[in-house]
Amino acid sequence: MLVVAALGGNALLRRGEPLTAQAQRTNVKIAAESLAEIVRAGHQLVITHGNGPQVGLLALQGAAYKPEEAYPLDVLGAETEGMIGYIIEQELENALGHDRPVATLLTQVLVDQDDPAFRHPTKFVGPVYDREEAETKAEAAGWQIAQDGDKWRRVVPSPKPLEIPDMRVLQLLLEQGVVVICAGGGGIPVLRRDDGSMIGVEAVIDKDAASALLARQLGADALLLLTDVDAIYRDFGKDTASPIPELTVADAGKLDLPAGSMGPKLSAASSFAESGGLSGIGRLEDALAILERRAGTCVVG
Repeated sequence: MLVVAALGGNALLRRGEPLTAQAQRTNVKIAAESLAEIVRAGHQLVITHGNGPQVGLLALQGAAYKPEEAYPLDVLGAETEGMIGYIIEQELENALGHDRPVATLLTQVLVDQDDPAFRHPTKFVGPVYDREEAETKAEAAGWQIAQDGDKWRRVVPSPKPLEIPDMRVLQLLLEQGVVVICAGGGGIPVLRRDDGSMIGVEAVIDKDAASALLARQLGADALLLLTDVDAIYRDFGKDTASPIPELTVADAGKLDLPAGSMGPKLSAASSFAESGGLSGIGRLEDALAILERRAGTCVVG
C-alpha cells in the first residue's frame, strides 16, 4: 500500500515544551520508530508534518531586523520544511538501519489569490502568550491574534490548497523506492501568475488539508492523520465519552468538533475517504495498528 502519514504538532513539540532543537529531535525519534514499522510491514510511505510553532519562531527572530528586511512567510515555510525534514529524515534513517533511502522535498502548493482566507486569517503560528502580552506584540508587529485555548497566538491566512506542482518529482522518488518527506507545514504557498510563472505568498496552509490533497493526487491507498489522541470521541470531555472506531463520511459531517483540533483532521479524512481511500485518525504510536484498522478511528466513504 502507498501510505501518506501526516504528523501532528505533537510529533515535533508537545504543548509547554521549549522550542529547542533537542526537544524536537527527542519527539521525532519516537515518531520515527512508529513510522518505521509501516515501512517494515512492506508499505510505501510519504510523510507530511506541521510547522506552526517553528514558522512562528522564525518570524519572531526576523522581527529583530528592519521591517523591510524580514523574510515573508513562504520563505520561512521553506526554511522550516528543510529544518524539520532534516530531523525526520535522519531519525527515520536511523530507525530503519539505513537500509531504505529517505529524502526531504521542499514542496510548493498552489493557492488562489482570491481565497477568502486572505481576508480572514485563522491559522495559529508561533508561541502562545497571555492576552496582554499577545496584544502588545500584535500592536508592535502589526499581527492579528486570536484565542487558542486559554492563551493567545498570532493568526495568519490559511488558504485552501489546490494543486501540488512538484508531483512529478514526488512520483520519480517513489518509483525508486524512496521514503519521501514533503509538504511540510502544508507546503510552501504559491500563486500562479497569468504568464504561468509562480510566486510565493504570505500564508500558512493547513497541513491536514494539504496532506489529503497530496494523498489524492498520488493515488495513495491510505491517509493517516496522527496526533496525541487515540481516536475521535463521541461526547468528548463528558462522562459519556466513548471512542468511535469507524465513521462514514456522512456521519462524520454530523459531528461538531473543535476547529482548532480534530475538526480539520476529520474534514481532511472525509475528503480523502470520498475518493475511495482509507482514512485513519489516532495516536502516532498506533500508526501501523490504525492502518490495519486495529486502532484509532477509520473514516470510510
